[in-house]
Amino acid sequence: MEQRNIYLDHSATTRVDPRVVEAMLPYFTEKFGNASSLHRFGQAALSGLDAARRSVAEILNAQPKEIVFTGCGSEADNLAVRGVAFALRARGNHIITTPIEHHAILNTVAQLEKEFGFEVTRVPVDRHGVVNPDDIARAITPRTVLISVMYANNEVGTIEPLAEIAKIAKGR
Repeated sequence: MEQRNIYLDHSATTRVDPRVVEAMLPYFTEKFGNASSLHRFGQAALSGLDAARRSVAEILNAQPKEIVFTGCGSEADNLAVRGVAFALRARGNHIITTPIEHHAILNTVAQLEKEFGFEVTRVPVDRHGVVNPDDIARAITPRTVLISVMYANNEVGTIEPLAEIAKIAKGR
């Protein structure tokens, strides 16, 4: 009997949609320049990058300047956590997270704690892997600058009560 493989890790990476491959093909074959270069290949790549940024911004109802492309999710996590932590450090140095966050978050927060003196509260989760919003509320201090709770856990599949957590955070 032939063994069939079933791929269940689409949250980490997934097959590229054929429409995306078709849209990207010119940038792999003809417009392959470095978007930071001044030559024609670079300018063609920059034009494509700017168009992609405008498209994503429109979908998200954002401004193109608010869109930052990264190489992977871990890089995006690292950039977001560090960006918020350092930008708001004058207001406070307290970060709240959970022990079941993605390792990109946990490692970045641990480094901020160890090397830059940030205070980190790791709010526990219940036996099902769900954080209690009341525990988040109790962890918030006047020096809290970031609450990092992933919406859907990539390992255990729990869905966290983000709407309730966001309401608590906005009320502070």
